[in-house]
Amino acid sequence: MFRTHTNGELTLKNLNEKVTLSGWVQTIRNKGFMIWIDLRDRYGITQLVLDEERTSKELLETAKKLGREFVIKMEGTVIERTSKNPKIPTGDIEILVEKLTILNESQLPPFTIEDETDGGEELRMKYRYLDIRRNPVKDKLIFRHKMAQKVRNYLSEQGFIEVETPVLIKSTPEGARDFVVPSRMNPGQFYALPQSPQTFKQLLMVGGMDRYFQIVKCFRDEDLRADRQPEFTQIDCEMAFVEQEDIMNVFEGMTKVLLKDITGKDFPDFPRLTFAEAMQKYGNDKPDIRFGMEFHELNELTKGKNFKIFDDAELVVGINVEGIADYTRKQIDELADWVKRPQIGAAGLIWIKFQNDGVVTSSVNKFYSEEDLKKIIEEFGSKAGDLIFIMSGKADKVRPQLSALRMELGNRLGLRKGNEFAPLWVVDFPLLEFDEESGRYHAMHHPFTSPKTEDFALLESDPGKARANAYDLVLNGNEIGGGSIRIFNRDLQSKMFDLLGFSKEEAEAQFGFLMNAFKFGAPPHGGLAFGFDRLVAILDGNEVIRDYIAFPKNNSGRDVMIDAPAPIHPDQLAELELKLDLKS
Repeated sequence: MFRTHTNGELTLKNLNEKVTLSGWVQTIRNKGFMIWIDLRDRYGITQLVLDEERTSKELLETAKKLGREFVIKMEGTVIERTSKNPKIPTGDIEILVEKLTILNESQLPPFTIEDETDGGEELRMKYRYLDIRRNPVKDKLIFRHKMAQKVRNYLSEQGFIEVETPVLIKSTPEGARDFVVPSRMNPGQFYALPQSPQTFKQLLMVGGMDRYFQIVKCFRDEDLRADRQPEFTQIDCEMAFVEQEDIMNVFEGMTKVLLKDITGKDFPDFPRLTFAEAMQKYGNDKPDIRFGMEFHELNELTKGKNFKIFDDAELVVGINVEGIADYTRKQIDELADWVKRPQIGAAGLIWIKFQNDGVVTSSVNKFYSEEDLKKIIEEFGSKAGDLIFIMSGKADKVRPQLSALRMELGNRLGLRKGNEFAPLWVVDFPLLEFDEESGRYHAMHHPFTSPKTEDFALLESDPGKARANAYDLVLNGNEIGGGSIRIFNRDLQSKMFDLLGFSKEEAEAQFGFLMNAFKFGAPPHGGLAFGFDRLVAILDGNEVIRDYIAFPKNNSGRDVMIDAPAPIHPDQLAELELKLDLKS
C-alpha cells in the first residue's frame, strides 16, 4: 500500500493514527538535529518531521539524501504541530516519520514547483508535466473536470444522449482551414479532422436521436491567439422538433446552473440583443455589458461645422467614460496612439472633457463652440468629471475601432472583473455576407443555417438582407456558444448552396450524403455548440484558455514539450505515396 491517506486530509481528528503517505518532496528544512519535509500530492501538503531523539540514524541519513521533487513513501504517526500553519488544511498536524522509502529520485527541476514560480511561459510549456504539479495549473484542470461533469449531468437530465462522431472525415471548402490526414490505403486521398461534428449531428437527427450531445475535440488550422488553439473542445448539441426558443431555453438553463455553481447566485433571464442593436450600441456582436459606454451616433450634432474629419465621415460616433475627466493630455495621447496601432487602424481620437468645475473643453475647440459641445454632452447624459471620446470614418471600420477602445478602457479602469458575469443572447444575424474579393456570398455561420421563415422570399429578391435563424450566447464580451435552426428541406438547402457559389456538381460531391438524407424524412432541428475551453476559462475569471488545457500548443501551433509537428520518416512518406519538395 502506497498510502492510507492523501496529503490534504489529515487533521487533529487523526492524532496518534499510524498512516502511510506518498508524494513529491516540496521542500526540505534541515537543521542538523531536526529535519522537516513538506510532502505534496494533488490533494495538498503534509509536513513530515524527523529528529535525533525519536528517529534512527539510518532514517535520518536517508532523509538527508532527499532532494526537491523526489518521489517518496513514508510511514509514521500523526502528532500535533507546535508551530501551526493556518494557511493549509493540514496545518495543525505533522507526521513523525518511522519509515522512509525513496521511490524515485529527481533531478533539480528547471523552475520552482510553487504557486509563484520563476519559470517563463515557454519553459513551463516545455516541461508541462512539471507545471501541472503547481496549484494554479492543477486547480484549473480540476475546475475544468467539474464543469464537464456539471454539463454531462445537466444534459443527461434533460434527455440528451452522448454520441461519438467520426474524427476522420471529408474536407470541405467552407470555413477555416482543415487539418488533413493522408490515407495509406487510398493513395492520393485525404481525410480531414473535423472543425465541428456539424453534418453528423444533423444526420443523428434524421436518425431519430432527437437530443444529442458530445464533449468533443475539434480542429482548425488557423492563426492562433491567447483564446485559440489548433485543437479545442466543444460542447456540441443538437435537438429535433424544436424552434429557436426551445434551444435557447435549454442552454440558458445549463448556463444558469454553471453560473450558480460558481457564484452561488440565481441569475435572471438573460437579456437579448439583435445583431443590429449590438453593432449600433457596442460596435461588435459579442459585447461586454458589465459596464456602460454605449455608443452614441453624433452625425447630426457634429457635421456642418467645417471640421473636415467629421464632415467627410460616413459615421461620427462616441462613448462617454465616467469619472476620468482628470486624465492628462499625456494619458489621452497615449490612448490616441493605442487606437492608431495597425491592429486597430484608427485615424485618430477626438475628446471632450466635462471638467469637475463644470468647464467644457475639447480637442476641437477651434471648430465647436461651447454651446455645440454642451449639446454633445447632453446627448450622452454626461456628468461633471466625465470624458467623451469620439471617432469617425466608414461605419464598418469605425464601429470595431471604437469597440476596441471601449474594451481597452474597461480593462484599464478595472470594469471587467473576473468574478462578475453578464450573459446575453445576440440574435437575428445576417444570413450571408458578401465578399468583395471573391465576388460571392459567404455563410455568416455555416451553409446549413436556416433563414428566418419571414425572410425566405429575400433569398430570391435580396439575399444580403435575409436574417439567419441563429443565436450566439455571449458572456463577459466573449462568444461562448453559438447555434442555429438548420435547413432540413432539400430544395432550400440546394438554394443555399447556389447562393454560396457551389455548382450542382460541387454541392453533390461535398454534401450529397446530407442532401440524400433529407429525402428520407428529416425533422425540423437545430442546435448549439459551446467553446468549452473558453467557457471554463471565463467561468474561472480568465480569458486565456491555455492553462485550462492539459497539454496546449504555443502561439506557433507547436507542442514544445514533445516537439510537434515534426518531419516523418521517408519510409512513411513512401508508404503514403507522398513526395515533399520543400525547396520550391
